[in-house]
Amino acid sequence: MKRFIEEPCTINHDIIIIGGGITGAAVAYEAASRGLKAALVEKKDFACATSAATSKLIHGGLRYLANAEFGLVRESLKERRTLENIAPNFVYPIPMMMVHDTVCPKNNAVEIGIGLRIYDALSYDRNRTWDKGKKIPPHRKISTSEALVLEPGIFAQGMKGASVFYDCANIFPERLTLAFIKSAVHHGAKVANYARVEGFIMNDNGKIEGVTVRDLLKGSLQELKAKLVINCAGPWADILLGLARQGTASGTLKRSEGIHIITKKIVNSHVVSYMTKEARHFFMVPWRGHNLIGTTDQPFTGNPDEYRVTRKSIEGLINDVNTTLGSEVVGYDDILYAYGGLRPLVEDESADTYGASRRYEIYDNAVDDLQGLITVEGGKFTTSRNLAEKAVDLMEKKLGIRHTVSPSAKRYLWGSQITDMKTFMLDIKHKNKDFDAATLEYLGKNYGTEFEPVLEIARHDQSLTGMLNDDGEILAQAVYAVRHEMARSLSDIVFRRTGIATLGNPGIEVLEKVALTVAGELGWDGKRVVEEITKTADALKVPAN
Repeated sequence: MKRFIEEPCTINHDIIIIGGGITGAAVAYEAASRGLKAALVEKKDFACATSAATSKLIHGGLRYLANAEFGLVRESLKERRTLENIAPNFVYPIPMMMVHDTVCPKNNAVEIGIGLRIYDALSYDRNRTWDKGKKIPPHRKISTSEALVLEPGIFAQGMKGASVFYDCANIFPERLTLAFIKSAVHHGAKVANYARVEGFIMNDNGKIEGVTVRDLLKGSLQELKAKLVINCAGPWADILLGLARQGTASGTLKRSEGIHIITKKIVNSHVVSYMTKEARHFFMVPWRGHNLIGTTDQPFTGNPDEYRVTRKSIEGLINDVNTTLGSEVVGYDDILYAYGGLRPLVEDESADTYGASRRYEIYDNAVDDLQGLITVEGGKFTTSRNLAEKAVDLMEKKLGIRHTVSPSAKRYLWGSQITDMKTFMLDIKHKNKDFDAATLEYLGKNYGTEFEPVLEIARHDQSLTGMLNDDGEILAQAVYAVRHEMARSLSDIVFRRTGIATLGNPGIEVLEKVALTVAGELGWDGKRVVEEITKTADALKVPAN
């Protein structure tokens, strides 16, 4: 992939998408796959904000049943299966264990059992997957003793058994987002990261006909013309609307903070779910030999550009965990890494953020005299593909072109063209015995059919074959990220193209190895190398305040 913004762009696009998270990526892919001339610009890096701040799950939203949002749950469950199909290397069934205890009066096993039966019914087509090895059984109720055999590390005050059901793991949300980006590019879309929209182009009648974009790496400014502009800026959507309205901000968007912490291993193979005394859920998620604990759901006010995870937020999550379980399971010193992000919510002002719907809105801003602009607000990772399908349906109407049936639910994403994951992984290990099994396992799942170019880079330069962590990641991935995946900073590489730093600080030695490996590729001098290492190390620090 190449940043199209680095060259003069004279094409009159059908659409320009602003925002390179999962929503913008899915819209770009959907539009390009239907033959529209699409361009996508992202002011930072792809999937660097909300799309990276997830619980690593693709789920139907069991708790949404409490709000009687049956349509949203059914859509989510259907899209869960679709993502299993089109992204088989990223999305896998994972058992979920919901602990029943006396901490919260609403944690009623009978009522939850009814909800799980509805959940099973709404996912009636869950086993109609392309890969027949991905089977999801119905839920079951288990005793306290059986739960503790399965997960000896769990406990809760007054534990009264547990329910086991299935959703799906999303093993690397940032690379799944990148797969949508690559799929869009494969179908002709133009994309660029570090490309910030600084203004809107309007004709004499006030219709939006494009945007002015600053290349933040080169400093250049250019105009991009389009018949429609699509606002997929997530937590920044209302700020972008304010820019289009020349300073009059939109008041429709609420923001919710969600944080996660990574600790040593506590649970084994189940995502263990608890309910606090305030009836809020949190999860302990097994991930890469560690545990991911989250999430929170607190209102956020202020400039989203200034958001950061704070000690106060982390201590709040730790308190919820320890209070619910009745002992000090996690301490501040146990945290290896903490991350967070802001969720855009479409809801009225009276609703609390936890109870707010995860529905989305596709809004034609022509209603507000902003012709040529469509804004997508709200939603969640799981339903992004279907959101994009509906958004492009609207675009076709606005453009006055014949409706095209969406192909995105019936095609593998780029790099995910794998009919049987088990056979695919066995074949990789059989044909590449010059590499460690852990490396091949990691590359097969996170790069899919694109694993071979990474191995070829390593074979060409043996210094790039050494393993950097227990997952088997190698330096060749960093070179591949720069050459083929538009990575332009050390943070891009270690947080969003690889998992080198997503379990916490891998050590200055590892960061130095990666930075020095790509310095020649990116034209960095010694000063820039030090700056990149320092900036990344700072981002990895657990907040002190």
